[in-house]
Amino acid sequence: MYDKKEIIKFLNENKVNYNLIEHEAVYTMEDLQKINIQKYGVEVKNLFLRDEKGKNHYLIVAKNDTKIDLKSLKDKIHSTKLSFASEERLDKYLKLKKGAVSPFGILNDENSEVKVYFDENLKNENLIGVHPNDNTASIFISTKDMENIIKKHGNSFEYISF
Repeated sequence: MYDKKEIIKFLNENKVNYNLIEHEAVYTMEDLQKINIQKYGVEVKNLFLRDEKGKNHYLIVAKNDTKIDLKSLKDKIHSTKLSFASEERLDKYLKLKKGAVSPFGILNDENSEVKVYFDENLKNENLIGVHPNDNTASIFISTKDMENIIKKHGNSFEYISF
């Protein structure tokens, strides 16, 4: 399982540039803004969603201030009605706990089932801040490197407009 220690090992072994910032546990975007780490790059929010029947799961990654309307999102990703996935599903697919949702969770998706969608506005950002599957730290990594990690793992990946 990829926890914080394994994520750091993975990044080092694959010679991926990153900046690790340790901080107090954060559970919301408001908590994250209080610790003032935006000087390192763009903070992102991560939503783990499921379709109406629970057959498809999605990880949505967007700038922290992006408004995401689930009704219009479902049409953009060609899904049925969307809702937030349960903590049980989050654990089953990404081996993560609530508050630690991260694109790095994809490395725990053994069958590469989760579909990943990034806000197209992140394409031009140099560094994005994501948890290393633990909400007591943030890793700032290039958007392109994060995209490559997800694709190499075998998950579908697409940029979309919100």
